[in-house]
Amino acid sequence: MSARQAGEAVGPVARDPRRLVGIALMCIAPVFFAGLDATGKVLAGTGVDPLLTTFMRYAVNVTLVTAFINPVTRPGVSRSRRLPLQILRSLLLFGSTALNFLALRSLQLAETISIQFAAPLTVALLAGPLLGEWSSRMRLAAVAAGFVGVLVIVRPDALVAKPAILFSLGAMLCYAIYVIVTRKLAAYDSTATTMFYTGLGGLAVMSPLLPWIWTAPASGTVWAMLIAVGLFGTIGHWLLVLAHARAPASLLAPFIYTQILWSVLLGYLLFGDMPSLWTMLGAAIIVASGLALLGEDALMRRHARRREPPPPRDGAASRPQR
Repeated sequence: MSARQAGEAVGPVARDPRRLVGIALMCIAPVFFAGLDATGKVLAGTGVDPLLTTFMRYAVNVTLVTAFINPVTRPGVSRSRRLPLQILRSLLLFGSTALNFLALRSLQLAETISIQFAAPLTVALLAGPLLGEWSSRMRLAAVAAGFVGVLVIVRPDALVAKPAILFSLGAMLCYAIYVIVTRKLAAYDSTATTMFYTGLGGLAVMSPLLPWIWTAPASGTVWAMLIAVGLFGTIGHWLLVLAHARAPASLLAPFIYTQILWSVLLGYLLFGDMPSLWTMLGAAIIVASGLALLGEDALMRRHARRREPPPPRDGAASRPQR
């Protein structure tokens, strides 16, 4: 794509304030997600059970959300037009969180987030049958290239040496479907209703297990980190819901890649980790594929607007025809 074409491609997006706000929200959310992962990895290093971290993530989330969004302060907020989808979305988020915390016990932050980068590609692939946002041949080619990048990271030797990669792959798949369901729900339920249900599934699953996983935090610092996990997750996903209410999933998906910057930075500062050459190469391929998806989406919308008939100059269309 030439520089002129690239400039023209972003035109439709730049002229749509709601989409720009959605993109901005999608760029801010990864900051909190990176903080969530880093805190979870620190807790695992102190001996805290990842399942306990998962429980606290949802206990804090539900406490915060219900303090502001509940049937008393917002009558009718618990009434969903698609309750099964709300429950499915909540359980998918729980699955993604629990599997990611399990993976972080032995993987670097950069490794887990690089594998998570396959989620936007999966979203783009599933957006057609599930959302009606069908992929062109160029989009499918970009998705295929992105999955090649995943294979560069998840090599057979890496999988043998680090079987926790399977946890990360499972977390990625749960997250991709979660994004699809979030976008689907935006057409039926309000942001408040979706936020109300976000953490309930995880809390319902984890609460019966609490007697077997509970260990009293060793210090106030550990308590603070457990609470921070819930804060980071709640704020990040609130921004995610707001973003998907303003722009299509296929457009927003590539911007989650900004999380790699924060993950690499936190991984180096907190754990002294540097991503391997294979991880960096695979991540670069996936990011390039995501950016190609973004450019193709912008071009398609520009061409669609060109085909639209111009509005009548005399305003006749606004008057009833007799």
